[in-house]
This record gives sequence, C-alpha cells and structure tokens, in this order.
Amino acid sequence: MSAIAKTVKEIRFHLSQVNEGSSALRSFLVSSYPALNKANPELPILIRESQQAKPLVFVRFEKGAEVKKDLEGLDKAQIESEVKKLLSV
Repeated sequence: MSAIAKTVKEIRFHLSQVNEGSSALRSFLVSSYPALNKANPELPILIRESQQAKPLVFVRFEKGAEVKKDLEGLDKAQIESEVKKLLSV
C-alpha cells in the first residue's frame, strides 16, 4: 500500500464472517492487513465482524470527519483500489 495521508486517524472494516458478500474483503484483509499494520503501527486499524454485516470501510480523519465506502460486490483488487483512494485523500 502507498503512503497514508497524515490526516487519517482510524480505519475500520465491517464484514461478515460467513456471508459470501464479504469474502473478497476477508481475502483482502488476510493479505494486506499485516503489511498495513506494520507500516502504520500508531494508526488504529479495526476489524468488526458480525454475521449480517455488509462489507464496509470507514476512514476517520482529523476533526472527526468520516467517510464510509460500501465494498459489496467488489473483488479483492477493486477493494484494494478503493481503500488506497480513501487513505490518500
């Protein structure tokens, strides 16, 4: 992943442990979370799982601004692209 904007204060992923709609996000997290966390040890990266959760990513910026992106229907590469866009704002 490329550099994360200094204004990013938190990243939060919501997904289902079992629903097929979250499988691409689960795959993305398995492959990308370790590197993302290692490169940004001070940045909270939260993963929230629930059986009925839709795959979403929330990014919280300075002064409490928050952006939500629905990841349903996207494949792993599209999810990576969307997350990169959000983190480089």
